[in-house]
Amino acid sequence: MKTKLAILGSTGSIGTQTLDVVRQHPEALEVFALTAGNNAELLIKQAIEFKPKAVVIANEAHFEKVKAALQAFPIKVCTGSSAVADIVEHTEIDIVVMSLVGFAGLEPTIRAIKAGKRIALATKETMVVAGEFVTHLAQIHHSTLLPLDSEHSAIFQCIRGNQHKEIDHVILTASGGPFRNLSKEELQKVTPSQALAHPTWMMGDKITIDSATMMNKGFEMIEACWFFNLTADQIKVVVHPESLLHSAVEFKDGVIIGQLGSHDMRMPIQYALSYPDRWPLEVERLDFAKIGRMTFEEPDFEKFPCLSIAYDAIKQGGSVPCVMNAANEIANLAFRKGRISITRIPDIIETTISHIPYTNPQSLEEYIAIDHDSRIFAQELITD
Repeated sequence: MKTKLAILGSTGSIGTQTLDVVRQHPEALEVFALTAGNNAELLIKQAIEFKPKAVVIANEAHFEKVKAALQAFPIKVCTGSSAVADIVEHTEIDIVVMSLVGFAGLEPTIRAIKAGKRIALATKETMVVAGEFVTHLAQIHHSTLLPLDSEHSAIFQCIRGNQHKEIDHVILTASGGPFRNLSKEELQKVTPSQALAHPTWMMGDKITIDSATMMNKGFEMIEACWFFNLTADQIKVVVHPESLLHSAVEFKDGVIIGQLGSHDMRMPIQYALSYPDRWPLEVERLDFAKIGRMTFEEPDFEKFPCLSIAYDAIKQGGSVPCVMNAANEIANLAFRKGRISITRIPDIIETTISHIPYTNPQSLEEYIAIDHDSRIFAQELITD
């Protein structure tokens, strides 16, 4: 029988590449549901091609347009953020591909976990904000969480067949973003368009800016802590501009196992969908003779303080990572709109963390409240 997918965020980078994987394996994969936020045109095209049972357009302003375009097909059309969360509970869905951007992915992930679904998770903010809560919930409801990020998929593949107690530490690779060779003074003058020109990966705008500040790598470090039951001290970030070694694991005997591959997100996406099997995939293959060399260097924590902020946040725990994520989302967007410099992003995050009272959230409602308060405070800093 085919594996039925719900792809949340189907019009984004991860969503469209997931559909590329489906195209290569129509005998094994079937799209049951697609959701999008605002890109109604692409959602309509995807729905006509893959003919899911249901589509959800979160922005209600686009509902009538999507509904009219799909009226000739036996496709249920829904709208609203609650409909996005509702769809993951459908009994026919086998795997939920979670590729929503930011905090918006938390509630649908929790709903999918409670429904006992297998979740291919690309929304790293879910683990950043509520990693302890989410992983504990997954154990209770026997829900499987599989990593979709290239780095976490690499770690997952490297530790397969080995025992957790044999791990010494994880080597989490980072491209370094477009500004790794700039001085702190030069960083203050960079523009959003420069920051959005990532040297290696094609990603959405928000994550591309996070890569430029290295907050994205801080998020991935926190995500790795929860995915693989590690401490922050067991995760070492190493800058690797070529982005060919996607991450590695060093074991207690000094052996290092790494996962290499081309810059193609369809590889980790497919592995999450096919696990524990490996399927053929038409992608560019590495030619080691042509690569010639790979380079590695220490990250500059002083020039990219967001990475230090993330290490501090996971060590403090409780509500701090949630506050950090909310402030980052506000500051990230403000930079993209040209309202602040990129160097103000870490300042806004640190100030917000110091202002919002520390708590130990135990429910979705508490996380939502913390996120709300943090966004308001961070926005006030930008307005000021």
